[in-house]
Amino acid sequence: MTLEELTAISPVDGRYRGKTVDLANYFSEFALIRYRVRVEVEYFIALSELPLPQLAGIDAATKELMRDIYRKFSVADAKRVKEIEQTTNHDVKAVEYFLKERIGENPDSNTSLASHLEFIHFGLTSQDINNTSVPLSVKEALEEVFYPQVEELIGQLRGYADEWSNVPMLARTHGQPASPTRLGKEIQVYVYRLEEQLKAMRQLPVTAKFGGATGNMNAHHVAYPDIDWRTFANSFVADRLGLQREQWTTQISNYDSLAAIFDAMRRINTIVVDLDRDFWMYISMEYFKQKIKAGEVGSSAMPHKVNPIDFENSEGNMGMANAVLAFLAQKLPVSRLQRDLTDSTVLRNVGVPFGHAAIALQSTLKGLRKLILNKEKLADDLDQTWPVVAEAIQTILRREGYPHPYEALKALTRTNAHITRESIQQFIDTLNVGDGVKAELKAITPANYTGI
Repeated sequence: MTLEELTAISPVDGRYRGKTVDLANYFSEFALIRYRVRVEVEYFIALSELPLPQLAGIDAATKELMRDIYRKFSVADAKRVKEIEQTTNHDVKAVEYFLKERIGENPDSNTSLASHLEFIHFGLTSQDINNTSVPLSVKEALEEVFYPQVEELIGQLRGYADEWSNVPMLARTHGQPASPTRLGKEIQVYVYRLEEQLKAMRQLPVTAKFGGATGNMNAHHVAYPDIDWRTFANSFVADRLGLQREQWTTQISNYDSLAAIFDAMRRINTIVVDLDRDFWMYISMEYFKQKIKAGEVGSSAMPHKVNPIDFENSEGNMGMANAVLAFLAQKLPVSRLQRDLTDSTVLRNVGVPFGHAAIALQSTLKGLRKLILNKEKLADDLDQTWPVVAEAIQTILRREGYPHPYEALKALTRTNAHITRESIQQFIDTLNVGDGVKAELKAITPANYTGI
């Protein structure tokens, strides 16, 4: 562990850095600066292709050299932006000055850009850069980190659902024995839930604000009144950034899209918490044993302990993620009049719930991959719980028109006496039904009464 990780305030960047390092490409200060540079460069190139007469003659080679500024963006470049920010006390203005400095000193371009530098950040406000950069980082983090991690979890669960599709298991409703089920089916429930929510989340648009100081493209219009700036902005946001432009805004994004995305993430995270708790319970019930790794310690005092810590870690981190996501979804869409600054500081925490969710998903996968199925325990629980066939017996008796079948089974099974296979079969023998029906009833066991 590095000094930075040892001294980090947040465990996301400290203890769990190894599980969250990929997210630095989207949500670190370095990444935010790089995204801002990317938007500024692509905007300048888009202006040159309108074309504006002042930007005529910028060739393809020059455009690619400009793109290299963000494609090859380095830590040294980011430090230079931060140096400029010490003077400007404004982070986006520092990016503008960095680009002007960098483009102005570029000797490789066969087209002089010195006279074009004022078209960097032309007509924009800082939120045109922030409210495209942050949604773009969210979009790419979802596509390249979050979605693949959820899909990996779904794949692991689907494998278990198939492997254990025919393993009968006692179900529990209200914590009490209920009609038996199959282990694979119960895992398939989570596959289905996660797939449905992931599909719904992927359909949500990722939107961006791009419209000048108060959303009306005032500066653009006054400088070039004959250009259709709305069409230009829509095309720039969609074609260059892969986002959807918000058509009516103040100075800042409406944030309704991000709020919907964060709420969708919370639903997925909540399903994972539900899964964590179920498997924690299954381990407690000894339906699963856990693979033991040499050298690991389960308890500092009790040598025998092998604790389900991975599921506990996941549940805790998902709780942290969802708390921040809920705050972001509730806070960001609210701003005084045409804007206040509260969204700016809040947006810097967008990576925090992604980090906690990444830690949680990896912990859940680790826990799942340590499981050893204990078929004997599942079978024993079923064999010790014969009252659960009462539903099956009374339903067949209803089919046969038998009088008061529910009440008859209730009298038999709702007792503190231990119900066994023998006592069930003795009860069946007392029923006034044909031998064929009795044989049908006696064939029912807790292990085979598992539905479809």
